[in-house]
Amino acid sequence: MTETAVFDPFAPGFAADPYPHYARLRDRAPAYEHPLGFRLVSRYADVVALQRSSVQSVDERHLTRLPAWKSDSARLGRANRIMGGLSMLDQDPPDHTRLRRLVAKAFTPRAVDALHSRVAARVAESLDRIAAAGQADVVAELTFPLPFTTISELLGIPVLDSARLRELTAVLVLALEPLADPALQARIRAADAELRAIVTDLVRWKRDNPGEDLITRLITAEHEGDVLGAEELVAQVMLLYIAGHETTVNHLANGILALLRHPDQARRLREDPELSGAAVEELLRYDTPVHLMRRITLTPMRVCDNEIPAGSWVVACLAAANRDPEFWGADADELRLDRPEAARNVTFGAGIHHCLGAALVRMQARIMFPRFVSRFPSAEVDEVRWNGRINVRGPALLSVRV
Repeated sequence: MTETAVFDPFAPGFAADPYPHYARLRDRAPAYEHPLGFRLVSRYADVVALQRSSVQSVDERHLTRLPAWKSDSARLGRANRIMGGLSMLDQDPPDHTRLRRLVAKAFTPRAVDALHSRVAARVAESLDRIAAAGQADVVAELTFPLPFTTISELLGIPVLDSARLRELTAVLVLALEPLADPALQARIRAADAELRAIVTDLVRWKRDNPGEDLITRLITAEHEGDVLGAEELVAQVMLLYIAGHETTVNHLANGILALLRHPDQARRLREDPELSGAAVEELLRYDTPVHLMRRITLTPMRVCDNEIPAGSWVVACLAAANRDPEFWGADADELRLDRPEAARNVTFGAGIHHCLGAALVRMQARIMFPRFVSRFPSAEVDEVRWNGRINVRGPALLSVRV
């Protein structure tokens, strides 16, 4: 990075607190043309417009202006992209419409609601262990195992080599990071191939041994005679599995850290557990679990006084938009669990690519946050170590004394 770059995620202090950097980006360059060949939009109104636009794409084949770090994956072609480029994240209508319709038939609110009591029981067990120890890394003890176990149970993934699965998904989520060099892209492709083989075998087994789980429902999902193809099915299972825990881990850990750093807000939630729904939305806004979202322009896009040409890679900075004072007001950098419009955060996207798993994330958070602050009213942070990611950002370690 050059010293004059307005957006430099490797700048001192960025990992611990990127929000001052995002404020500078919003103020100085709301449609920033990065030296490495992509555009960044960071104001709330522009991010929402991009999310809701029906004339932008997620398919890299529409790129005419290639970011520097995409040259390797572009050379290898679509078949070598993560999940074969077949997940909903990489599809435009009509393919996206078809895939989402079929997945939605299996990923129902009823399936999520059925997990509520088991999630509550797991939270209680984890809090008991933390209380008995008096000190714990809440990522290892609570905010990772809860969503990992929950999505595994929802999908019907048996206890395989869970440690290896965790390693693979941790590598694969790096595909969402900007600025990945060719060596990292090669690691990502290797992890993708290995996890694809595991999921392919699992789906094959599920066809012969159906159960009351999401993979079985995806296998049998049908709409007007249409079903998921074999490779499409594997891609959607991989997407749901990775997205179902990696981003949730960040939201739960970021939320607990924010509450511990704002004891007045933790007290409000402790005294009024009915505030939990609003609290989840504000915590999603305050420290966003996924900071960046990408689109490819199909038509020229105007942001402020700047025109972004068609065929450009555009990155929407969700975390910057979620603290834009032009929308949120002068207290945008403050945590307020009763913020009236917190649910208008851009964390889960909008339009056709709105996150299908948002209800699952919210359900786990609504259970965890009020129980944690009630159980540990005097908890204090000992140490925080960030996971080093620019995009899917959260603590890798959150040591707390209770």
